[in-house]
Amino acid sequence: MSSTAMSTTPPSFTQLNDLACAKAGGRVLFATDDWFAMADNLLKGDPPQWKEGVFTEYGKWMDGWESRRKRMEGHDWCIVQLGVSGVISGVEVDTSYFTGNFAPRFSLQAACLPDGTTFPVRQPTMGTAASSQQLAAMEEMKTEKWTELVPMTPLRPGYPDTCKNYFPITSTQRWTHVRLNMYPDGGIARLRVYGIGSKDWSTVKNSELVDLVAMENGGVCLGFSNAHYGHPRNAIGLGRAENMGDGWETARRLDRPPILKADKSGVLMVPGCEWAVYRLGHPGVILKIEIDTNHFKGNYPDSCRIEACALSPEEEKAVVGKDGAATGKWKTLLGPTKLSAHHRLFLSGGQVQPVGVVSPVRLTMTPDGGISRMRLWGFPRAPNPAKL
Repeated sequence: MSSTAMSTTPPSFTQLNDLACAKAGGRVLFATDDWFAMADNLLKGDPPQWKEGVFTEYGKWMDGWESRRKRMEGHDWCIVQLGVSGVISGVEVDTSYFTGNFAPRFSLQAACLPDGTTFPVRQPTMGTAASSQQLAAMEEMKTEKWTELVPMTPLRPGYPDTCKNYFPITSTQRWTHVRLNMYPDGGIARLRVYGIGSKDWSTVKNSELVDLVAMENGGVCLGFSNAHYGHPRNAIGLGRAENMGDGWETARRLDRPPILKADKSGVLMVPGCEWAVYRLGHPGVILKIEIDTNHFKGNYPDSCRIEACALSPEEEKAVVGKDGAATGKWKTLLGPTKLSAHHRLFLSGGQVQPVGVVSPVRLTMTPDGGISRMRLWGFPRAPNPAKL
């Protein structure tokens, strides 16, 4: 299900959501060996770090998963529960700083398990390995028979020009768990599992308000103008942002006037703006909006606006990756609205314009800055073919 041709530049699937990230609720359920560094590090959202001259009682401190040098039969592997179940489009295996100790090969398997599936209790501790009882319990689960997404494939050492290993996946099935195998042992810094969340919308009532753009409900960023400090996909992440790095933040625009002026409503009059386009997890009617600038205290946008429209799949493809104004179908959902520092803004009623059943939406900030979260609460509805 994967092309084993290794890409050296970030492919387009890396713009999707990381379904396994710890910030999204991903967690390691089992690992054969956590001797030098625990498998839980694989799912950190931050880039791997190097600490020169830092050692633990078990060896060199490493920011990733590193097992001991194997002196028995078999190979090392771990089980990851995705924070958001969904369709996987590709994976990134990052071996940063693992230069003489990287895993020389890996493979990836996946499964869609029912709710309530239990695994042996894991207590991640450096310098430990799975017990014989835990291994026996895992054997009964037959995870080695899970669907293969990436076959056994060589990895490259963790130098700056070789540490990123990208693998596209063609499967369109929904997955809940993955099994990362490294052959036979060694270290991997990060595992990124890129894709789109998959929600069972048949369980949602027509009268139930849902955050239609949320990552866990299948929302995804399709394109953007600038992501210098933080990707706009962060704005649809779970919960409130942990810090500024967990939001969407742009660079300062260079076309800002030397002296800023505002209109009668207090909105700055500037020529430029930044935008991001999102596809809703399900088309719907949006009734309530939340814009959160949490943590953005000296770098929040002056104002924002939101537009929405109904596009066919073909029209959507034409918009992706192009200017956010590439379609003339945009309708104003939220007009220019002043924002403030480190503040959670809720809008509803007459503040949110009736635009019917929509997907996608375009969030525009003026002139630049950071937004930590956007929530679009509404009712899921079937799209109107006559308006596509």
